[in-house]
Amino acid sequence: MALDLGPRRRLPPLNAVRAFEAASRHATFHEAGDELGVSAGAVAQQVKILEGWFGLPLFRRLPSRGVALTPAGQRFAAAAGEVLDQLAEASARLQRLGRDHVLTVSTTHSFASLWLIPRIGSFRARHPDLDVRVVANNRLVDFARDDADLAIRHGRGRYPGLRSDLLMHDVVFPVCSPHLRDGSPPLRTPEDLARHTLLHDDDPIDLEAVGWPQWLAAAGVPGIDASRGPRFTHTFMVLQCATAGGGVGLATRVLGGDLVAGIGQGATGLVRPFPDEVASPYGFFLVTPTETDAPKVASFRAWITAQAEEWGR
Repeated sequence: MALDLGPRRRLPPLNAVRAFEAASRHATFHEAGDELGVSAGAVAQQVKILEGWFGLPLFRRLPSRGVALTPAGQRFAAAAGEVLDQLAEASARLQRLGRDHVLTVSTTHSFASLWLIPRIGSFRARHPDLDVRVVANNRLVDFARDDADLAIRHGRGRYPGLRSDLLMHDVVFPVCSPHLRDGSPPLRTPEDLARHTLLHDDDPIDLEAVGWPQWLAAAGVPGIDASRGPRFTHTFMVLQCATAGGGVGLATRVLGGDLVAGIGQGATGLVRPFPDEVASPYGFFLVTPTETDAPKVASFRAWITAQAEEWGR
């Protein structure tokens, strides 16, 4: 039987509910404040307002500066979290509905700069009614909360609850500038890497990716200290340093293949000093929230699938 609330809903202040819900998850006002972009004192004040509204204590303050939910707080925390999640999801859906002409693509910094952006003009030419918005970050997308229509991710394609379609497998190989390859000391075989600076991709999300230790082991090259050399947080930074002659980096066919082929930057970019390559355990996947695509997502899926097939020939 539905509860008759009358013509007006009697609701607690929303800012106080948000502060309480964040504090209930973190069990500290300080971390809740970090999430909400306010001070711990501001969170405490909002919780005090909510407790006054209910006339009940919602937290017990602990000697360790943390907080613990009271029985009343536990009951309200579960409901508040569910309601805020529903509100966030409904807001995201409505925002996307009002922007049918905007397609938001979430992907990594390196894939965006090295593969997607050089090709995106052809999508625009085919679909002039759609404005593509590329958002680059390395975290997983929460389609219920984030403003993204689809994502392109580097991994094994295991994203529970989401549709994941393989676009491209990849291989990993050393690259350097032509000047470094043709200079001294020589750089003609993998063993010659012992006398050159190795550039490292230090991306924390790719802990299983092929770095120099894995590449050298797979290529059967012992005796090289693979821990030395400059480190960078993105592949495109490694390749920029390699292009400038700063050392030898690891590229992949997807992330760097265009530069080696001289596409879009002349013939003075990057070269492969030797043909040895190692298969990557990862691929690039198109990730979407549902099995059925919205029309703009379907258009992008068809386009990028064709681009990936052409790239793979």
